[in-house]
Amino acid sequence: MAETFENSLKELEEIVTQLESEDLPLEKAIALFEKGTTLSKTCSKTLDEAKKKIEVLLPQLEQKKQATENAD
Repeated sequence: MAETFENSLKELEEIVTQLESEDLPLEKAIALFEKGTTLSKTCSKTLDEAKKKIEVLLPQLEQKKQATENAD
């Protein structure tokens, strides 16, 4: 099952907290860092895709708004 953006972001935040606050063995810290890097890339990709969708939808919304205003 694919992770949702929100779940990935929450897990990333938990990893950052662990890395910042715990005295971790080097191996554990590296594993967490690698997982965090993967999650960060996934979240970034999801946000980029959302941004692209918004960039497509905004002009369409503006056209509909203008058409509605012109019809009145």
